Amino acid sequence: MIDLHVHSLFSDGVLLPSEIVRRADAIGIQALAITDHVDISNIDHVIPRIVKACEELNKYWKIIAIPGAEITHVPPESINKLSKEARKLGAKILLVHGETIVEPVPSGTNSAALNSDIDILAHPGLITGKDAELARKKSIFLEISGRKGHSFTNGHVASMALKVGAKLVFNSDAHQPDDLINENKARKVLLGCGILDSQVKDVFKNSEGLIKKVR
Repeated sequence: MIDLHVHSLFSDGVLLPSEIVRRADAIGIQALAITDHVDISNIDHVIPRIVKACEELNKYWKIIAIPGAEITHVPPESINKLSKEARKLGAKILLVHGETIVEPVPSGTNSAALNSDIDILAHPGLITGKDAELARKKSIFLEISGRKGHSFTNGHVASMALKVGAKLVFNSDAHQPDDLINENKARKVLLGCGILDSQVKDVFKNSEGLIKKVR
């Protein structure tokens, strides 16, 4: 199991990076990306500290800790600039907080994200066919979310992705210990949003491929 979307206390999570990585390791997660929320106000503070933590943890633990970030609730016009800055600061896995239906994300965020240098469009809500197709063309992964609320549109996201051939990943979007999800539960969430049993392995392989790309 690989989870490429979790939060520490550097944004709105409750755990230190070392603690959330250790807890993930304990439930069988092989790789974890710490992707705290960033905007223009904190990007230069958060990412370097996550990079430092991951470098130290990777010296001693088998689980792979990957520094990342989730660009969140910013004007769509700012996403491209922030994505470039995040990469320069060391974010290896870069997400944008997509247009979930349970938060007032600015309209146009999905499209702006897909036209930027990111890896995953997180919980993209009622994503359009046009944007799903753009995700396919840009090789950007669409997220199936294990988080309450964001998961309400998992079925739609899965349907649109499968229709156009866009690739999916599953992430927990964990903010606290109980949010972390093992492979068995992740499989059930994927099946529950309409992904066939024969396709579940492909979703997990997509995360594995992304890990190999950034390491």
